[in-house]
Amino acid sequence: MGAEKKKIKLPVFLTKPRYRSRVASFSIILAGWLILEIMMHTGNLSSLFTSLLVPVCCYIVAAIGLNLNVGISGELNLGQACFMSVGAFTAVCLSGSMAGSVSSPLLRLILAMVAGAVVAAFFGLIIGIPVLKLEGDYLAIVTLAFGQIIKSLITNMYLGFDAAGFHFSFVDNKVELQPGGKMLLNGPMGATGTERVSTFSAGVVLILISLIVVFHLMYSRSGRAIMAARDNRIAAESVGIEIFRTKMLAFIVSSCLAGAAGALYGLNYSTLVPAKFDFNTSILLLVYVVLGGLGNMTGTIIATVVLVLLPELLRSMQDYRMLIYAIVLILIMLLTNNETIRTWTMRITRKLRRQTNG
Repeated sequence: MGAEKKKIKLPVFLTKPRYRSRVASFSIILAGWLILEIMMHTGNLSSLFTSLLVPVCCYIVAAIGLNLNVGISGELNLGQACFMSVGAFTAVCLSGSMAGSVSSPLLRLILAMVAGAVVAAFFGLIIGIPVLKLEGDYLAIVTLAFGQIIKSLITNMYLGFDAAGFHFSFVDNKVELQPGGKMLLNGPMGATGTERVSTFSAGVVLILISLIVVFHLMYSRSGRAIMAARDNRIAAESVGIEIFRTKMLAFIVSSCLAGAAGALYGLNYSTLVPAKFDFNTSILLLVYVVLGGLGNMTGTIIATVVLVLLPELLRSMQDYRMLIYAIVLILIMLLTNNETIRTWTMRITRKLRRQTNG
């Protein structure tokens, strides 16, 4: 008798899709962080790409949050930039007011990011109450409208801080500050003179935290209820799932992550205007999610990195830059959302798994 063929037993995280997706996402982030840190410390990364590291982290976190809302919950949200702006300007105001009392930039960054996430989550709750009673295109239109409202409100706000505390004015600048006071928000000019305290390492930590939160929610009882409500609303209601509560949970978590991303983004620039978080920003985030694959966090990370860096990589080809960018978008969409390619890939994966396990 010949020697029996030994079966190679693969680890659990390589055999189950839920674990493979987690391992892939965390591996990409940690490997990317390690490589980029080495490149920065050895001087092999240009100043242009160094300046893009924090914004890329912010967009990844906001896109992961939006994917939870669009891909897992099934609600088309076009107001993600609204929650980023709330988090950004909350963080800028809090960091500016704490500059004299909290000397540690890292502590100010952490407190500002927590505050931005909490305030954005509160706005998500307030906006979600009327919005989540709608469906389809109506929900998308209303979230877009709320985004424009928030942007207009911030554009008309004037906020200053001095020894007497905060001073607020709306539409017209009537803020009078004592000597040594500082304007935190200056209407259409936004926030100026902000101390830059954001770091790439803080962005990586924020991405890891957002992945932990989203994966934990996706594979929990609440996450299964959210996906059940997405797939068949009537069937979910018939087994006792509260549709509004489950969708509200996904909406609040999504807005919270967007607020934290906005806080990190706002504290990365000395000047920040409300117009930065307009309709186009929400559409860009939605493009990252769709091209990465609905419900696919690993794909969202890859698509966001590629689509943020691609215009800069093609800057030398000025005449054909947008044409190449459009072609790459179409190719990514075909590769990530084509059912035939997906079925073919799954078939190969199953075949390799059978051969490995004997």
